[in-house]
Amino acid sequence: MDPLLDELRVKVVEAVGLTDVRPEDIRPDEPLVGEGLGLDSIDVLELVVMLEEDYGVKIDNKELGRKVFASLRSLADHVREHRTPPPT
Repeated sequence: MDPLLDELRVKVVEAVGLTDVRPEDIRPDEPLVGEGLGLDSIDVLELVVMLEEDYGVKIDNKELGRKVFASLRSLADHVREHRTPPPT
């Protein structure tokens, strides 16, 4: 298992208030926006805020957002590559 995928599953459910989805129901390669999980632009905005606060990762343009939020796996890959270490 991938601990970051599991962590992000929980954070996605919590950040956007998905009451009818359990974290384990989110498949790694399922689309997050539109079809698949069905997130909308407001949900994506909530995730952008969560990523910045929790991982120091910025999503600062629409093109990058489309790539990052294509799936949970692409989100995890982006976080791995761009996260900043927590302050000490």
